[in-house]
Amino acid sequence: MTDRINQLKKILEADPDDPFCLYGIAFEYHKQRDFETAVQYYDRALRADPDYLYAYYHKAKALEMMGELDTARSTLVEGLARAEKLQDKKATSELTDFLDSLKGD
Repeated sequence: MTDRINQLKKILEADPDDPFCLYGIAFEYHKQRDFETAVQYYDRALRADPDYLYAYYHKAKALEMMGELDTARSTLVEGLARAEKLQDKKATSELTDFLDSLKGD
């Protein structure tokens, strides 16, 4: 485990439902290619804040790397619905582009 993950986990102790911190931990595991652990933390971030749109994107990326394309697609569809509801055009565009790239697989 990296120092960065340890630092984030200490911060998380103060607020176990901090979506930013959970996302940060997920992203650190993702960078280490520990995709299963990353997905667990992305899920926790999304439970804490279902509108944390980029957690959907990066969770889907981790799932793609794990070969779980159907789950990646469903994650993107869920994130896309949230992005559209929030009228977040940038997130909608990025989620749509990623989903379109997975449709060919």
